[in-house]
Amino acid sequence: MTTIDNDELPRPSGPVGTGVAELPLQATLPGARARTGPSHRRTRRTRAVAPAALLAVDALAVPAALGAVGGGDALRVLWAVCGIVPLVVLLNLAGGLYRLRLTPSVLDELPSLAARAIVALAVALALDRCLHGLWLSAVPVDPGLLCILMACHLALDVLGRAAVYRLLRRHRRRNPRPTLIAGAGHIGQRVAAALLEHPEYGRRPVGHIDPEPVSPAEESPVPVLGGPAVLDLEIAAHGVRDVILTAGGADDAEVAQILRTSARHGCEVWLVPGLPAFGAFAHGSRRSAVGDHLWGFPCLRLGPSPLDRPSWAVKRATDVLLAGAGLLLVSPVLAACAVAVRIDGGPGVLFRQERVGLDGRTFTVLKFRSLRPADDQEANTRWNISDDHRMGGVGRFLRRTSLDELPQLWNVLRGEMSLVGPRPERPFFVTRFAQAYPQYRDRHRVPVGITGFAQVNGLRGDTSIEDRTRFDNYYIESWGLWQDVKILLRTVASVLQSDGS
Repeated sequence: MTTIDNDELPRPSGPVGTGVAELPLQATLPGARARTGPSHRRTRRTRAVAPAALLAVDALAVPAALGAVGGGDALRVLWAVCGIVPLVVLLNLAGGLYRLRLTPSVLDELPSLAARAIVALAVALALDRCLHGLWLSAVPVDPGLLCILMACHLALDVLGRAAVYRLLRRHRRRNPRPTLIAGAGHIGQRVAAALLEHPEYGRRPVGHIDPEPVSPAEESPVPVLGGPAVLDLEIAAHGVRDVILTAGGADDAEVAQILRTSARHGCEVWLVPGLPAFGAFAHGSRRSAVGDHLWGFPCLRLGPSPLDRPSWAVKRATDVLLAGAGLLLVSPVLAACAVAVRIDGGPGVLFRQERVGLDGRTFTVLKFRSLRPADDQEANTRWNISDDHRMGGVGRFLRRTSLDELPQLWNVLRGEMSLVGPRPERPFFVTRFAQAYPQYRDRHRVPVGITGFAQVNGLRGDTSIEDRTRFDNYYIESWGLWQDVKILLRTVASVLQSDGS
């Protein structure tokens, strides 16, 4: 099978056994998300105002144009609102046209706006044809009128968006957002100077995050506050809302720490790379709507944390739906497994064990008992029981077929686990892995899962903890609903083909 039990985990190659003092879980797992206070809620509301205004402009431009072309006919306006506006908004949303840039320009957006408006109108007309002309009598179908309609719509949309961007630039000058710059090298210093000299960007640099001091030959206009370790403190102290990553300021591990700390605090993260040709690649990508520049430096806004995406709520709803349905459908199998375990090994059908989940909080995981440990010490600290002679035939069968995992659907229903996520570990091993592998703690940014990306890639049994950590963090940072679907399908296929573990 492809799911992993902590009592089946590989023998660690690092300092797991002895000689390391026990630490509290929250000390070893500082990846817990920062609490959302009033200031962060106000920040999120402020960020939503301009995109909401752009959406309103796009939505109002369609019926206004259709009404103007049709002489204010109410049926035409109704047709536009019901048939075209949703398509325009969805297409613009998919194209990133509601994501604010450092240098917003309606002229940059004009080709995308025009193409999406044409597609929306064409789709709406095609649907109307399929519905046997439900609104067709209210639509100007003459090609000349359609061209006038599109021109009128684009003119209204451009004027409305230009007004929004003008107000946005004025607001940015008056209320610049405190910003930290990761990197105090040449690029970081030039970015800081550009932000100070050009308030229209709306970012006020308050300091550099860099483990190395600035050379005396190049004095930065803002102070160096320290390395990534001070990021939590400085974000809170200055009310930072933006972090700009610049080339040459940190190694890969420090960049990862900066990214994850910034995401926990709800900061927007921007990347200013050292590669001069980066701007050409970003502009030519399918997400060119989010490409940008900062006083000539190519700049790209990084995506939000998975937990901040609207689709994350869909993941939880899917977990509840599938776990609830699964418990009902497999209830006869659960009953049969319980009877078999009871007959084979006596009372105590379910095995309960403490595991570490989201934000380092512990919970009790459930599974069918395949072996009765000698005591709690063995249950909490023994690494692998797959070859234990005390395991009976029923236990081996349950483990080989993964049926021992079925009770964990109840953990999913309770919100302690997800169907897909990093596999949970016992506190004894979490404490040590967090010390042996610095990025291990970052796995706990999301709920743990019954199966995961590492497991479907063969990382179970005697495999590397470091590799699993890398796979788990990649899953978190590239998460999407379709990725979960693929992992579940691959898990089912692997279970059906499994020859045991």
